[in-house]
Amino acid sequence: MQLLKSLIILIVGFVLLIKGADFFVEGSSAVAKRLRIPSMIIGMTIVAMGTSLPECAVSVTASLTGNNSLAISNAVGSNIFNLLVVCGVCTLFVPLAVQKSTLQKEFPLSIFCAGLLLLLGYLGMTLGRIDGILFLIIFTGYLLWMIRSVKRARRTTTPDAISSMQEERISLSEEEIEQVTSHINLLPAWKCLIFILGGMIAIKYGGDFVVDGASAIAVRLGLSQTLIGLTIIAMGTSLPELVTSIVAARKDEVDMALGNVIGSNIFNILLVLGVAAAISPVAFAWDNMIDIAVLIVISVITLIFAWTSKELNRKEGIIMLILYAAYMVYICIR
Repeated sequence: MQLLKSLIILIVGFVLLIKGADFFVEGSSAVAKRLRIPSMIIGMTIVAMGTSLPECAVSVTASLTGNNSLAISNAVGSNIFNLLVVCGVCTLFVPLAVQKSTLQKEFPLSIFCAGLLLLLGYLGMTLGRIDGILFLIIFTGYLLWMIRSVKRARRTTTPDAISSMQEERISLSEEEIEQVTSHINLLPAWKCLIFILGGMIAIKYGGDFVVDGASAIAVRLGLSQTLIGLTIIAMGTSLPELVTSIVAARKDEVDMALGNVIGSNIFNILLVLGVAAAISPVAFAWDNMIDIAVLIVISVITLIFAWTSKELNRKEGIIMLILYAAYMVYICIR
């Protein structure tokens, strides 16, 4: 009975996280639009962060409650799930073409972030406040770089090329941005406030419910928090990325699908763990170090797949899904 109750709490938490992120993004975007902030910047900041809000809420809550293994494993597990499952499933619909700029810049940056996380964890077995602030500084620089790149493109290239660059660099689709911005003017100020406050409350309590439910399930079943974080929570908080990428792939917007994954992986390390560590130091376990090393290895493998043919095809996607299945078996028996 208690196990069923914990499972219900976990599911309710996921629903609150995902819907809360939707409301928060829409309300925040409306306020930004009223302040005459360009839609492009809104899309690359507030809206793009929306798919990482569930991971952020869970990791911050886990850090504050002392469930450090949950904080690390959630972010790392989500990144592994994004690369192997989200990309792998998308290739079943259509090959994922990869832009040269993504191969040369965004993809290596995501590997660098994972390598930096591994290095900082190895040196002190703790991600401290200074480390968290460092991650947030790098994250700010990353956002400024994206915004400057698109602004420069708008001044020097054609509208079609600008649209292509935007689709390549942001971590969600242009259609999603347009969907949000097209409804912004229809939201009155009071509704914006309700959306923002309601979204924040839903995210807060959703994070609490997910952490409490997952921790209770782990105790009841005799499982480690690291295992729960790498499986149930990682999959649950990655639902926005999975849905967004599958929809983009089915509409043949392949740049959006892969861009969503790479952008979210960068956000998960720099923003999610940066915020969590800046609030409360996050301790590492050796299992976390192994999982981060696995993330780096599969990132390199995915980069090699993408570099050889400038796309991820169905055969490579199936290999990626098999790798994820093998990884699930490994973490269950270790």
